[in-house]
Amino acid sequence: MRSRRIALAVVTAVALTGAVGCGAVDKALDCVKTADAIATSVDRLSQAVGTASEDPTQLTEALNDIDKELGNLKDTTDNADISKAVDDLSKGVENVRTSVENGDATPDIKPVTDAATELGKVCTS
Repeated sequence: MRSRRIALAVVTAVALTGAVGCGAVDKALDCVKTADAIATSVDRLSQAVGTASEDPTQLTEALNDIDKELGNLKDTTDNADISKAVDDLSKGVENVRTSVENGDATPDIKPVTDAATELGKVCTS
């Protein structure tokens, strides 16, 4: 009986994937992967802020990583919620970058972390 339920679940999942289309599933997985990569980059940014006096280049590298992942995601989505989250995160990154370029060794990254959290929520909902 249990193996029939498992088989039914697998068949249902395959049927739903076919109905939704592999493209939609692939796009959702790409979003989740990119959100995860962005979260990792934001963690690195947070660590870089903590050690900016020792190695300020880490801030720039973390910001560049986030920009790269945002570009990848923006190129692969037509979802309005994802696009808004990407735009919000891009603005936060640009504000941090401007602060760093103006000599702020400990910029406020809360808008970046908040926007990254929102992107993660959008990608997994």
